[in-house]
Amino acid sequence: MPANFFDTNVVVYLMSDDVTKAARAEDLVAQGGVISVQVLNELANVGRRKMQFEWSELHVILETLQDILEVRALTAATHRVGLRLSERYKLSIYDAMIVAAALEANCKTLWTEDLQDGLLIDDRLRIVNPFYT
Repeated sequence: MPANFFDTNVVVYLMSDDVTKAARAEDLVAQGGVISVQVLNELANVGRRKMQFEWSELHVILETLQDILEVRALTAATHRVGLRLSERYKLSIYDAMIVAAALEANCKTLWTEDLQDGLLIDDRLRIVNPFYT
């Protein structure tokens, strides 16, 4: 059972000029874990729009992540779980879909800086900010 699920913001730091956060993200990803197709999509968007990566660079980054981490598909079931989580925990729809994918992958930790550090979702998924000091 995978222990770690990575939100987009954590994997974006792998390509960041912030040396401290990049190193922390690299250490965590090296331990293995899970991402969803949503994370790949969001990373592609950030990589092109904000970080101005060429398509060839972006393909290498996305393929490397897919080689290192397990990638979970988004399904109608994920969507339904995400809606329930959004309503129950007052999460944005997109954050709730990340949480739903992490729950479906049976992860114990969701690494993100976008949600409340320490929040326990459905008594089995802990939200942890990897950059919290």
